[in-house]
Amino acid sequence: MQQGFRHGLPVQAMTDDLLTLAGKTFRSRLIVGTGKYPSNAVMVQAHEASGAEMVTVAVRRVNISDRSKESLLDYIDPDKYMLLPNTAGCYTADDAVRTACLAREAGLSNWIKLEVIGDERTLFPDNEALIAATRRLVADDFVVLPYTNDDPVTCRKLEDAGAAAVMPLGAPIGSGLGIQNPNNLRIIKEFARVPVIVDAGVGTPSDAAIAMELGADAVLMNTGIAGARDPVAMARAMRLAVEAGRAGLLAGRIPRTRYANASSPLEGVVGS
Repeated sequence: MQQGFRHGLPVQAMTDDLLTLAGKTFRSRLIVGTGKYPSNAVMVQAHEASGAEMVTVAVRRVNISDRSKESLLDYIDPDKYMLLPNTAGCYTADDAVRTACLAREAGLSNWIKLEVIGDERTLFPDNEALIAATRRLVADDFVVLPYTNDDPVTCRKLEDAGAAAVMPLGAPIGSGLGIQNPNNLRIIKEFARVPVIVDAGVGTPSDAAIAMELGADAVLMNTGIAGARDPVAMARAMRLAVEAGRAGLLAGRIPRTRYANASSPLEGVVGS
């Protein structure tokens, strides 16, 4: 029987290529956010178009003190998406740990996308505080996915601290600059013992594809989709780009060479 295809890939091959995080498996390797959308209705449509199975939300943007009032969570279907709370806006380890605990106590999740910002203008992480907060949260039975600089040494220290994944930035948050240090990401992936998720800076589908071609296990993005002229169309494009980048990685690219290599060689041709 002929094997079915989806987006040009054998269905069975795509089905078997699952992302595993802390013992949970996901078909999609795209994680999406909830901020900056023109409306909640557009956000819902974009999430659906993205094919994502995990959605991250800033704890500070969620009304968890009075669940009888309208909340961002009302627009995220728990049967479709796993919720990943994040500590966006936290500038100290204490503040990040407190925010994570608040999210868990409110019943959101014991998974946390950990952010500890060190600079207000660039929003680069405070690596020292990030590692300290990771240790504390892991010791308190959190599944920690830390947002970090694209620094192989910091990523290794976060792994040693118990992080379930490392999430190096591609470029500053919301910048849309794309992957600025591809070699750093290659090195991080080469030595990582946990999944590597590129987080921040992705602006176009080609950026997402490049991240996956470099070996990233997944890509997390928000502004690249939410800030697009048509967020729903961009979500669909990002979904296809992540799938294409992953497929290209698994297929194995041709080696780079300095000179031409004829696509129709003359060896064996009669009369040559």
